[in-house]
Amino acid sequence: MVKIKTLIKDGMVVDPANNLRKTTNILINGNTVEKIHPKINPREADVVINAEDKLVVPGLIDLHVHLRDPGQTHKEDLATGTMAAAHGGFTSVACMPNTTPVLDTPERVKTLVQRLKKEAHVNVFPVAAVTKGLEGEVVTDFEGLKAAGAVAFSDDGKVVQRASIMHEALKRAEALSLPICQHAEDASLSCGTVINEGEVAEKLGVKGDPDISESVIIARDIVLAARTGGHVHVGHISTERGVTLVRRAKQMGIKVTAEVTPHHLLLTDEYVLKAGPNAKMRPPLRTQQDVEAIRQALADGIIDCIVTDHAPHAAEEKNVDLADAANGIVGLETALGLVLTHLVGEKVLSLEDAIAAMTYKPASILGLDKGMLAVGKDADITIIDLNKKWTVDPEAFFSKSRNTPFSGWQLTGKPVLTMVGGKVVWSDESINIEVVNSDKVS
Repeated sequence: MVKIKTLIKDGMVVDPANNLRKTTNILINGNTVEKIHPKINPREADVVINAEDKLVVPGLIDLHVHLRDPGQTHKEDLATGTMAAAHGGFTSVACMPNTTPVLDTPERVKTLVQRLKKEAHVNVFPVAAVTKGLEGEVVTDFEGLKAAGAVAFSDDGKVVQRASIMHEALKRAEALSLPICQHAEDASLSCGTVINEGEVAEKLGVKGDPDISESVIIARDIVLAARTGGHVHVGHISTERGVTLVRRAKQMGIKVTAEVTPHHLLLTDEYVLKAGPNAKMRPPLRTQQDVEAIRQALADGIIDCIVTDHAPHAAEEKNVDLADAANGIVGLETALGLVLTHLVGEKVLSLEDAIAAMTYKPASILGLDKGMLAVGKDADITIIDLNKKWTVDPEAFFSKSRNTPFSGWQLTGKPVLTMVGGKVVWSDESINIEVVNSDKVS
């Protein structure tokens, strides 16, 4: 196979993993980075991408995505979900196991990996189930699942409720050096709840979810992680109590990491009054006090990374009464714009810290050799126009689903090109790509 050489020229390269921030050029040979230098002759390349006045960063990574395939392809499939990822600037995602059937056997992981090679537009790393059928009773074949391609374990959405099962799972995961991503929710406290416990729930006449439903599970899992040496990764953390527990655990040297979504960083339960079911998710939107606490924890590095928890649903699953509506929203195509506009723009995070939380930090949690720009590394690259103003329009999404509370939001900053393994998988019409050697580039 002929290797194509691509030059990304004159971009502001920001790579937090290597403390790099400067205007320079990147030469890509095939699927890897060959050279990073301010002076590279364009004649060395077959394709030249002009990144002047643009930001060039390692490809974004999302370690919490629902692709709904197999079994729920009316909501999303491998092709549409990964194209939505590319449109949002993501070059790698980790997909959750709550598909139909559940991703709980090595054979199912192997089948998915084979399909991904043919159907996915970006890198996809499977997260396998902790327990068979997500039923919380019998731990799956961790060793076989890792060998098949799983990079982590999770019963996402169901939660491992029994401490004895979680204890066993952490011991086995620790032996494999893989994390368990836990959706922290005590079912005995959250059963029948619709949104966050508080004035909004009372006004709407629905049962509210108390913040302790999250922190009780986080506290338990911290104790189990300390006992086993296993790695607990707290999924989509949403409460002040939760981040206080994670902060203390990290101070004690316990192997705990945490993630947060843009919607939990930007919205409170008050937004349910405006967006209705499109603002319904698990964990629910919380209070302003919780929002401020998780923002500070992210800025302090207590929360390690930003994820989307991309959760597509068909219109008929959302366009119903609040109590009956499915939980979750899509997020791959809005995450970066929201982060740049409202976290970097409002000085909650520096640009470097925001990029770190969406590149090498999630990569390190999953043990992936991703999230950085360096010679010899995979050419997974996102080019961003920091000044591009745009309006969130769900009808323009590549995702099959439209369930977002951010419709109509005005944002500044947007990906304009996504490259995976040296191949441009999506680009905006504003980016200039010049083929200089048509003999090699068909």
